[in-house]
Amino acid sequence: MMHQWGLFITVFYCQLFLAAAQHWRKARYTSAFRVKRGTHSLVNPTFQNSVEDVNLLFEILLAGMQIEGEDKPFVIPDKELASLRRVQKLEVICEDVLPKRLSEIRRLTSHLSQRRGALSREDFERTVLTMVYTAQTLVHTTSQHQKALWGDALLQLFRAIQEDLTPLPRTPQHN
Repeated sequence: MMHQWGLFITVFYCQLFLAAAQHWRKARYTSAFRVKRGTHSLVNPTFQNSVEDVNLLFEILLAGMQIEGEDKPFVIPDKELASLRRVQKLEVICEDVLPKRLSEIRRLTSHLSQRRGALSREDFERTVLTMVYTAQTLVHTTSQHQKALWGDALLQLFRAIQEDLTPLPRTPQHN
């Protein structure tokens, strides 16, 4: 009887732990966990799966990729880069996963500031792309008040990336 209760409590705590971990994981980019454009393969899409993908993303960014607002399309000025099949997944991420409203980005920065540990590969990629979108939006904003709000959001995203890339200080070991 005691063994059954111990097993029950263990299973309960495992379920609780998994549910909590999934909740914190989903909290950052909730739209990434929804089926996109009718294909199950694009649930939680990630663009960077290899060093070649990282280099391609860098090349796309240097070519002047524009992540426009909610009503405008994703644009890569270089026709050759834009025609690559791998870019379709990046387009889904930029159009469907990234937050586009200032309120959504501020919510994201709040979640990022409260996180413990390093960002996952997917969250790091999405945070960098959100930072690109925020910088592009800041440039096109005319109101000084809006510029200040978008600038603060950009700074918060930068700090989150910087914190993720900065190694934790080592504590001295005493013998």
